[in-house]
Amino acid sequence: MEDLQTTALPRRNRALREWLGLGIVGAGVLVLVAQFWHDVQGNPVVLEALIGGSVAALATALGTLPVLFAQRLSDRVQDTLFGFGAGVMLAACAFSLVIPGIAAAKAGTAFGGGPWVGGGIVGIAILLGGLALLLMERVLPHEHFIKGREGHSAQKLRRTWLFVIAIALHNLPEGLAIGVGYAGNEGLRADALAMGIAIQDVPEGLVVAVALLAAGYKRSFAVTLGMASGLIEPVGAVLGAAVVGYSAALLPWGLGFAAGAMLFVISHEIIPESHRKGHEACATGGLMVGFVLMMLLDTALG
Repeated sequence: MEDLQTTALPRRNRALREWLGLGIVGAGVLVLVAQFWHDVQGNPVVLEALIGGSVAALATALGTLPVLFAQRLSDRVQDTLFGFGAGVMLAACAFSLVIPGIAAAKAGTAFGGGPWVGGGIVGIAILLGGLALLLMERVLPHEHFIKGREGHSAQKLRRTWLFVIAIALHNLPEGLAIGVGYAGNEGLRADALAMGIAIQDVPEGLVVAVALLAAGYKRSFAVTLGMASGLIEPVGAVLGAAVVGYSAALLPWGLGFAAGAMLFVISHEIIPESHRKGHEACATGGLMVGFVLMMLLDTALG
C-alpha cells in the first residue's frame, strides 16, 4: 500500500507541473495576443490585412463542412477544383501582384524608375519568392496528397503533421499575397485580391478535408484539421503587410516575392496534383474558369 502511494505521488506532482506549465504558456499566449491586438489597432493597413486573411481562413473552414455529410468527392471533381484554385491564383499573381508591383517600381525614385528597372526589380523578387518556397519545400518534411512524403527526416514525423506542414506551405503564400496587397494597393483592388483568394479557398478547404478523409483519418479530425489549415493565412497576411508597410521601397519587392511564392505553389503542387489522375481536360477547364473569374473581379473592382 505504501509503495502504491509512493508511486502515485510523483505522478501527481508530474501532472501538477504539466498543468502549471500549460497555464504559464497559456497566460503568455494571451499576453502576446493582447499586445498584438493593441499594435494592430494602431496600424489600419495591418488591421485590414488581418481581416482579409481571416476571411480567407473562414472560407477554408466553410469549404470543409460538406465532408461532415458526404462520403467523398470523385477524382474528377477534385481535379477540377484544383484547377479552379490554380486559375484564381494565376490571375491574382498577374493582375493583383505583378502589374501593381511593376507600376510601383517604375514610380519609385530610388532606382530612377523606367520600364526595364521596374520589370527587373519585380522579376528578381519573383525568383526570390520561388526560391524561398523551394528551400522550405526541400528542408521541411511534408506529405503531398498523392505524391507521398518529401523532405528531410520525413519518416520521423507522424503522417498527420506531414499533412499539416504541406498545407502550411501551400497557404502561406496566399496569406503573404493578401497582406502585401493591402500594403500596396488601393482598397478595392486589395479587396478583390482577398475576395478571389477566399473564393478559391472554399473548394481548397473541401479538397483538403476530403484528402485527409481518404487517407484514413476520422471525419471529425479531417474537418477540424482542414479548418485549422487556413489559420496560417491571417498570420501570413499580417507579416506581409507589416514588412511592406515598414518602407514604401519594399513594396515592389514584396508584391513580386508574394507572386513568386504563389507561382511556385501553382506549378509545383496544384497543377501536378490536378493532372496526375488523367483528368487534364477538367483541370484545365477549371483553371481557365478560375482565371477569368479572378480577372473579372480584379479589373471590375480595381
